[in-house]
Amino acid sequence: MVEQAGAAQPGDESGHDRGEFARRWAATIGSTVVADLPRPRLEALLAGFTTDLHTAVRHDGPTGAVHRAGRAMVEHGLVSTIALERSLAFVGDHLLDHFGLPCERTKRLMGVLGSFAAGFADGLRVRTLDQQEQSQTRALRLTRSAEVRLRASEAKFRAVFRTSPAAIAVTGLRGELLDCNDALLAMLGRTAEELAGTTGRELVHPDDQVVLNRLAEELRAGHEDHVRAELRLLGDPADPVTALVSIALVRDDEGAPAYYVAVLEDLNEVRALQARLLHQSLHDVQTGLANRGQFLGWLENAVGARGSTSLALVVFDLDGFRVVNDAYGHEVGNRVLSSVANHLRSVFDGVGQLARIGPDEFGVLIRDPEDVATVVTLAEDALGLLAEPVWVGDDGIGVTASVGVVARAARGADVTELMRCVDMTVRWAKEDGKAQWALYDPERDRRERTPLRLAASVAGALEQGDFLVDYEPVRSPVDGSLLAVEARLRWEHPVEGRVDPLELGPLVAGTGMAARLGAWALEQACHDAGRWHAEFGAAAPVLTMDLTARQCQEPELVAEVRRVLRESGLPASGLRLELDETLLGRLGEEQLEELSILAEHGVGLTLDRVGNANHGVDRLRKLPLGGLKFEGAPIRGATAGATPMDETATVALLSWARTLGIPLHAAGVRTEAEVARLAELGVTGVQGPLFGEPLPADGVAAILGKS
Repeated sequence: MVEQAGAAQPGDESGHDRGEFARRWAATIGSTVVADLPRPRLEALLAGFTTDLHTAVRHDGPTGAVHRAGRAMVEHGLVSTIALERSLAFVGDHLLDHFGLPCERTKRLMGVLGSFAAGFADGLRVRTLDQQEQSQTRALRLTRSAEVRLRASEAKFRAVFRTSPAAIAVTGLRGELLDCNDALLAMLGRTAEELAGTTGRELVHPDDQVVLNRLAEELRAGHEDHVRAELRLLGDPADPVTALVSIALVRDDEGAPAYYVAVLEDLNEVRALQARLLHQSLHDVQTGLANRGQFLGWLENAVGARGSTSLALVVFDLDGFRVVNDAYGHEVGNRVLSSVANHLRSVFDGVGQLARIGPDEFGVLIRDPEDVATVVTLAEDALGLLAEPVWVGDDGIGVTASVGVVARAARGADVTELMRCVDMTVRWAKEDGKAQWALYDPERDRRERTPLRLAASVAGALEQGDFLVDYEPVRSPVDGSLLAVEARLRWEHPVEGRVDPLELGPLVAGTGMAARLGAWALEQACHDAGRWHAEFGAAAPVLTMDLTARQCQEPELVAEVRRVLRESGLPASGLRLELDETLLGRLGEEQLEELSILAEHGVGLTLDRVGNANHGVDRLRKLPLGGLKFEGAPIRGATAGATPMDETATVALLSWARTLGIPLHAAGVRTEAEVARLAELGVTGVQGPLFGEPLPADGVAAILGKS
């Protein structure tokens, strides 16, 4: 079908895009230019051609400008066979992408290139005729040299015609096949001898003859100088070749029709490539299974109005698969993945739709399952098969999987929510020991989703100022005087109310926000303590606060603490950092050295929760500790009514601690009796519920003002 087109409008492409395309085009053919054409002039010439080509491809219609551009190449001396071949290849490969034109314009592009090639051929013909005419006016002594140039020009045209990657045919006005190139012979699977004496119409399927005749009439009538249509060609009668045929009518100098030039593109190859690309976009190369994109498409279909009544979603997440890759390499890892895929196929083929939805994750969608028990049985069968080792040499490599199962009504369900639920269920299976299945539990999901949401929203809460720092008093067990205050981070959530960030510790660490949150708390607390120091001097309490494992790993910890102290005006002796005893086993030599440098600058270090872990004295000696803090079991042993075993353990622990010659502190103190007993055992600072709730910064200042 011939498409009508409006007039091309100049300026469809920006000057910058046109110039850039022309520069790349010039670079492609620069080495082939035999004319004396400076590079700037070549780029300017190609920029004009670019405008003509872009306009013709973008708008359906006559391609006279493109035909003239092809002729202009010859007129400017760009007659090299390689120049035309590279030009056709470059424009064909890059024009659509460079100017952001849709792939549907590919057919139009092929037709435009045919017109461009026809123009080039016409230009060569005109150039040849011009040379002949000029040679007739020259002296007889120049006749031979003119004939040589003519033959050379014809050879160039023939070389372009023969070596073009596009299939090209030249036919007379009655349809007789005058010539064709090798690309057309290859497309039709015929030889030149077999095509000798045939007409172009004989190569077209009988049902498409009417279309071909109409195209020829339109060209002869002069309504169009270029037409195109999709035609079936009779290469193999049993398997016609569908081709996009672009036909241009070449006229002589008087404007009379001379012959037709047709450029043909094999659409069978294009469509086969499209089918392959579509398959690749929806399947995993390694296992041959559907990929995540196709799996989500299945889910969308299953939850639609015409989808299944119910569904079951089963996800297998291989446990610790990185160990296999690290130990044996990715090639062996891929073999194991293929084995896993085969096992899952043997269980779920005919039952559900299986896909690889992640690097080591497989999903199964079961529509309208019989019941949940049946789905669980299938998951267990698959787990049993996965236990079979894959042998690599003498090593039998086995994998396990954590499996999440979600079963629910299908219609109206949300795909994103389904995937979130199954991911959560897989996490439960891993947390409960791995190598097992877990069934989605809405109640458990509701309970666990709140802390997850809170942990994920820490960044926003920091930005909105929802975090505050309160201070828990640390008092002398002897006279009750205020010795220190411990910074306590508080989160005033607009929905959940007051949240203790310590309860979210592991989750916040998992989001990577622990270091940022700790740095903010340190800066805020030090600025508060700096104001107390400026106002009350030596009467201001020491600031104590926890130093998390993530903060200890910061390479600039010392520099950051010193910066905060300098900017807040708080002396180093006014800050005491508390380290959880469990951190001792996780700190490397570099972290221990950083903490020692802080202590050398005057910052106090206290070991917190002493007695809750087991670390040798040599480990303790590596830190210049300025205090020990006890909480939990050691405090229970100091309460009235404590068991003899608890009391003996507390006395022994505190007696040992006193031998270190550093201050001892107790947290979580609830009664006056505990205060008295701890004072007897050498504790010099106590804190806890007995002394009230943590105070805001102004509350601490008020206490200091009264004292």
